[in-house]
Amino acid sequence: MKLITFTNKGIYCPQGKFYIDPWRPVDLAVITHGHADHARWGMKKYLCHHFTKPILYKRISEDIECQSVEYGEVININGVKVSLHPAGHIIGSAQIRLEYKGYVSVVSGDYKVQDDGLSTPFELVRCNEFVTESTFGLPIYNWLEVDDLNKRLQSWVLRNKENQKTSVFIGYSLGKAQRIMKAVEELGKIHVHYSIGKLNEAFEAVGIGLPDYEIPDFRESVKHLQDEIVIVPPALLDSNVIKKIPNAATAICSGWMQVRGARRWRSADAGFPMSDHADWKGLLQAIKATEAELVHVTHGQTEVFSKYLNEIGIQSDVVETLYGDDDEEEKEKEILED
Repeated sequence: MKLITFTNKGIYCPQGKFYIDPWRPVDLAVITHGHADHARWGMKKYLCHHFTKPILYKRISEDIECQSVEYGEVININGVKVSLHPAGHIIGSAQIRLEYKGYVSVVSGDYKVQDDGLSTPFELVRCNEFVTESTFGLPIYNWLEVDDLNKRLQSWVLRNKENQKTSVFIGYSLGKAQRIMKAVEELGKIHVHYSIGKLNEAFEAVGIGLPDYEIPDFRESVKHLQDEIVIVPPALLDSNVIKKIPNAATAICSGWMQVRGARRWRSADAGFPMSDHADWKGLLQAIKATEAELVHVTHGQTEVFSKYLNEIGIQSDVVETLYGDDDEEEKEKEILED
């Protein structure tokens, strides 16, 4: 049985006549999460988790037709049972479970099995067929425990304060920025770029509390930021905005920082391997636990990761999609917003 097919518009369920994270306009789009490479403009109707709905309003338009559901709530779409389950990626992120005549397919979107303390933790969903990402699908990627990573961020801020430096974190507006805020909330005033503040409102709209923060006007003097904590999106790395911040020490927060030679590393003073994607062990843990008979690898280290799955006895193939490094998608969007 083919419950999902891969088309030039996106992942399609022919029985239910809907798409999952399509990249071209369709009648009904079931959305895994609010990052720009998975939630795009132009759909007649959107279906997503309750927490993702305000994000779509912020990033796409408040005029879109959008239905939202709770995790685990089952709805029937043309005879296909559809439910959303926590993916652990960012706020509201969901794996899409489809069931038809006893056959179950799960489209995971982006996910991580590590509990970051902010997103709803990943939920294992057993299935016959599983669609996985592989952004960090190489053995070199193994994340620190969240508490250990947070302690590193905190120690860096404290060292900067001792040296009269302003701690400037580079993190994506949706997901990373809020994790950074939670990690350093006890260490001083937090100031965020307005693109981050706009998405913070989506968290607050669904009752997820964030530390207090201010949104400085970078068109004016920002001397008052001296020795404090500032969070900006990657589009502003090496920009005049950061150059205006007094005595700025910059740190990139990204999974790519696991590799010291990562892109843009030399542009910053520090790098912390913070990721909202599963690492190598997390990917394998999730995939094995699904007990899926077939695994589709859609984006990331696709060829290497799919080959390894086949070598260990898990049937796998590579599927070309327009999903990719959502970090880059976010960067492009934030350039437009700036």
